[in-house]
Amino acid sequence: MDLLSPAGNWDCVRAAVENGADAVYFGLGRFNARLRAHNFTEADLPEVMAFLHRRGVRGYVTFNTLIFADELADAERSLRAIISAGADAAIVQDIGIARLIRRISPDFLIHASTQMTVTSAAGVAFAHKLGASLVVLARECSIAEIEKIHASSPIAAPLEVFVHGALCVAYSGQCLTSEALGGRSANRGECAQACRMTYDLISDGQQVELGDRRYLLSPQDLSGLEALPELARAGVASLKIEGRLKTPEYVANVTRVYRQAIDRLFPKSKASSAQKTIQAQMGEIVRDSRYDLEMSFSRGLFTGWLGGIDNQKLVHARFGTKRGVYLGEVSHVAAPVVWLRPEAPIKAGDGVVFDAGRPDDGEEGGRIFTLKTKNNEVGMSFDPERVDFGRVRAGQKVWKTSDPALEKKIRATFTGEQMRIKSPVWFAAHGHAGAPLSLEIRDEQGRTARMDSALPLQPATKQPLTAETLRAQLDRLGDTPLVLAGLEFAVEGEVILPVSEINRVRRELAAKLDELRATPLRWQMTDNPSVWGIGGKTVAPASAMPELIPVVRTQEQLEAAAANGATTIYVEFEDPKRYRDAVKFVRGLPKVGEKSVEIWVVPPRIFKTGEEWILKQVRSCEADGYLVRNYDHLEFFKNDRRRGDFSLNVANPLTAEYFIGEFGLERLTASYDLNIRQLDSLLRAAPPQWFEVTIHQHMPLFHMEHCVFCAFLSKGKDYRDCGRPCDTHDVRLRDRVGAVHTLKADAGCRNTLYNSRAQTGAEFAKHLMELGVPAFRIEFLHETAAEVARTLDSYRKLLRGDINGPDLWRELKATNQLGVTRGTLG
Repeated sequence: MDLLSPAGNWDCVRAAVENGADAVYFGLGRFNARLRAHNFTEADLPEVMAFLHRRGVRGYVTFNTLIFADELADAERSLRAIISAGADAAIVQDIGIARLIRRISPDFLIHASTQMTVTSAAGVAFAHKLGASLVVLARECSIAEIEKIHASSPIAAPLEVFVHGALCVAYSGQCLTSEALGGRSANRGECAQACRMTYDLISDGQQVELGDRRYLLSPQDLSGLEALPELARAGVASLKIEGRLKTPEYVANVTRVYRQAIDRLFPKSKASSAQKTIQAQMGEIVRDSRYDLEMSFSRGLFTGWLGGIDNQKLVHARFGTKRGVYLGEVSHVAAPVVWLRPEAPIKAGDGVVFDAGRPDDGEEGGRIFTLKTKNNEVGMSFDPERVDFGRVRAGQKVWKTSDPALEKKIRATFTGEQMRIKSPVWFAAHGHAGAPLSLEIRDEQGRTARMDSALPLQPATKQPLTAETLRAQLDRLGDTPLVLAGLEFAVEGEVILPVSEINRVRRELAAKLDELRATPLRWQMTDNPSVWGIGGKTVAPASAMPELIPVVRTQEQLEAAAANGATTIYVEFEDPKRYRDAVKFVRGLPKVGEKSVEIWVVPPRIFKTGEEWILKQVRSCEADGYLVRNYDHLEFFKNDRRRGDFSLNVANPLTAEYFIGEFGLERLTASYDLNIRQLDSLLRAAPPQWFEVTIHQHMPLFHMEHCVFCAFLSKGKDYRDCGRPCDTHDVRLRDRVGAVHTLKADAGCRNTLYNSRAQTGAEFAKHLMELGVPAFRIEFLHETAAEVARTLDSYRKLLRGDINGPDLWRELKATNQLGVTRGTLG
């Protein structure tokens, strides 16, 4: 298995290389999902890639954000720089960018990012068809699911999984929280980490008392160390460490731990290791590494979803920030000394924090001055100017957050000029008396260099050149990044050559190979820039009134929408068994003018292996059509009428063209990451008839495998033992500014948190109509029948021109209890 490490700057690159990474991933200034990292520039790329390749390490450039229509030209220029610099691959989220890469280069490697939300074999096949040579699975996939994906994938694309680091609570690529609440899109590398904030749980209108558990959406950090053997058996080809915003010490420490574990479990010198031996080693590896991993960065370490769903362990909810190693509880305080019974090593100079259960209120802590021991307890003294001992009390938990000795040890692994990890090379020697000594050097990637000695081999009268003596000279590779791994000795007869000449040839050969390794990879590349517009674009007449499509989530809303004259209705019920009754109801409605009312139903946003029964249940209702929300829906509903939902992340014409042309979708919902300027660019670059725009909705914020109902309203691990509180309780989450957001569960027990305030694009409707948008969606959440009717009436007046956008904006602000927001469109 490959080990892939993160790098947010040069020090992180060196830390990864010197601690055994097989590959490093990093971003440039734009178009990457970690814009807060220092990142690199396009001008840095040749130097970065040369450094990595000299050290035998691959370099992958993250291009893992959505790209808007007006950015495609800049994206192409950046991609050409990446390919020219000899990067080994680009990690890509946007479907249009994968297509663009193939237009630029037929052979440059594409890795499908976890931002593509691949959770099934169909997702792997979709990515492979786009040209991906490797697929990074969603973090929510368990080992059992990974194994099934690997076994059932129709193609043999290698799979990569995250093995260590921070866990997003929402599915990557499906989180709209930062975009909706602050205009900082996670799909654009600007996540504001709202999941790490505090929330109150409101059930049936009453706050649920959870004690010190307030970080309800903040998962523990992922540590898959103990799962390495199972991941290997499941078919995982590459292990990825999260952390492009982390320090070089973090990168060095975590890379070193996983490198050593991989090498111990899967030694290259053996064809295989006995299963019993591997299992016997795991406990020792985890025990020896736990302290170092917790000190690197830890909100608590857990195997995440790798072992399956355990909602009681995934989110402990006590804190959302770094902690470190747990030391114990305060037994008593005698300022400036705090006493505890330690559960982990502790020494003077270590940094600690006192955990009172409310991290958001500020916490006491500092460096330990001195230690004293009494009756199995340790007294820690602190600078009284830095610690308010009045806030430190018995019973508070104590965490070690800093270990200067460990940090110094880790820094020593990557600072200075020493090369600690070297690449193996093999020499071959040929020759005979009267001919030069011919030496050839070869590295793991198959690069070779050859050179003859300037002096001929002479017959030896004593101490002839042997394999052993030649090996001794060739092994003196000194300050090169190379280490001798083997020698093929095919020199004929007893001959001799001056040691100085052997050494000269060795030095020049090593320099030649180093130059070869630093030479950029030569990918094929087209000369002509691509064309961004899509042919055949036509604009609907401005006089044609667009269709208004309500999205309803209750039977009451469905009946209200039908009574209001809707000719097409989208229905998203939490229980798909109820779709049959909904279809039966709509089939019994009279025509609206000459048109029968159409009902389209919405399957769950995420599909996982084994959930075919849900899709069968959805299709059994025989609706007029289905909203496609993921890659499995494209295949499962291929013989039905289909429209693409917002979760397909359509942000540019290349993505839109692929779904319309390749899969025959009737229309697409434009990505919710687009503001009005970016939406304008999309509608000018592709036929507007391809799109429908959601003009009113409660924005879906987090879409999560984490079930808040199960975690905090039951003692169960998952749907099998939770008692299904989602069926009987109305649950909301109140954030730190007092906004109360609605929580819903779907048929797969996945939760969606919806924005408390509806957002409206009323002020932009006229402009969008002039661009030719044929349909607008109005999404309802918990509105009553009267609110549904009033809202639809208002927007219908807007589309007819009876009221203008600013007037409707003011009306909605006045009639909605929480007001409305312009949200992402504004």
